[in-house]
Amino acid sequence: MAPFRGALDLLDTVPGINQAVAEVIIAETGGDMTRFASAGHLASWAGVCPGHHESAGRTETTKVRPGNPYLKGALGLAAFGAARTNNTYLQARYKRLTARRGPMKALVAVEHSIITAIWHMLTYNVPHRELGGTYFVQRDPERATRRAITALNQLGYTVTLNPIEGAA
Repeated sequence: MAPFRGALDLLDTVPGINQAVAEVIIAETGGDMTRFASAGHLASWAGVCPGHHESAGRTETTKVRPGNPYLKGALGLAAFGAARTNNTYLQARYKRLTARRGPMKALVAVEHSIITAIWHMLTYNVPHRELGGTYFVQRDPERATRRAITALNQLGYTVTLNPIEGAA
């Protein structure tokens, strides 16, 4: 793995990816992302794209496509670890999706996010940039406010919002 030391160090910056998982990723992909036209192509080859089936105008979810079993297993371990890493974007994504879709589909979505990040990191030779666990709240604060108000209303509370003086 000595020729791939730079790529291994880059992969080690992703939450959930340890040295062993990084070595499997490099071994299975070759470390060269030029063979994949986009991050979507890499995710499809790895077999972590969400399943999709449409028939007669109705959309149904299906199983993920078959892919590289060794890479898929390593990404599963990475996603499982990332979902348990506190205050990270990947944990926030896992929690949001688990509530709606269930834990297994949420893990596949986190695997997809990780493999997409890996493609960008190895293509452009940049380390992982953590967005933080509050990314979704910061992205759309009005939505977070609506969700909190709805949750309190369902618990039987009446909510009155008073903005804080001097807050933006």
